Amino acid sequence: MAEDKKIHLSKKDVLKAFWKWTFFSHSNYNYERLQASGVLQSMSHLPEKLYPGNQEEQQKFMERHMAFYNTEPHFGGIINGMVVAMEEERANGADITDDAINSVKTGLMGPMAGIGDTLWQGTLQPILLAVGISIATGGNVMGAGAFAALMAGIMLPIAYFMYMRGYKTGKSGVEAILGGGKMKQLISAASIMGATVLGSLTANYVSAESHMKIKVGATKLALQADVLDKLLKGMIPLGITLFTLYLLKNKKMKSTYVMLILVIIGAVFGLTGILG
Repeated sequence: MAEDKKIHLSKKDVLKAFWKWTFFSHSNYNYERLQASGVLQSMSHLPEKLYPGNQEEQQKFMERHMAFYNTEPHFGGIINGMVVAMEEERANGADITDDAINSVKTGLMGPMAGIGDTLWQGTLQPILLAVGISIATGGNVMGAGAFAALMAGIMLPIAYFMYMRGYKTGKSGVEAILGGGKMKQLISAASIMGATVLGSLTANYVSAESHMKIKVGATKLALQADVLDKLLKGMIPLGITLFTLYLLKNKKMKSTYVMLILVIIGAVFGLTGILG
């Protein structure tokens, strides 16, 4: 294709795709195609830009991006940016097939979802929740505002960087990121940090203690202060947390059932004076 006829997407075109993906990645989310319609919606302005007046190619573009797709939207946006770059190259005559584009999407959506879920939902989000909850427990409504502001302040720069990085580097850039050993180290460190934060939340916000007293000869020992706390401070809250984790993870129970079990246990132990 002649240089003067080469199609170029403007920065505005790419930014528009990014913002639509950020806010509508889960629009029309369904269990047949998951985020496919969100992908297409985010790129809905591109077919006319890439294939002006060519309705057949515009239709093929839309059909291409209605294939099954699902990833973590902030970190996974790097795939969308890369696909936009591939579509631009294809429109300029590059030998990039439908299968090539969809293979890149399906091949990378899983790894990027794993990275995104670990770093965002498993690490950053719990930390930000801890900050918001600590403010809100004092009756300050700014706790919710702080959480929302921190979420947006961290999420949007990450999402923007990943999307634009994908667009600028294309397929080779994403493969380089995934192939580096540093990413595995980062995920491992983030997992440890997330577990630490959740452990801290448990110690601060799971409250339960025993009022039982054990008679030993002429002496009465408080089960909580004289026995359990001497062995391990916060043993009862820890036990409740581990029991809950066991039901959710090992027994695969629904969270509503687990909550019901905890309410029943709390009521029984509370009425008998074992726990308070």
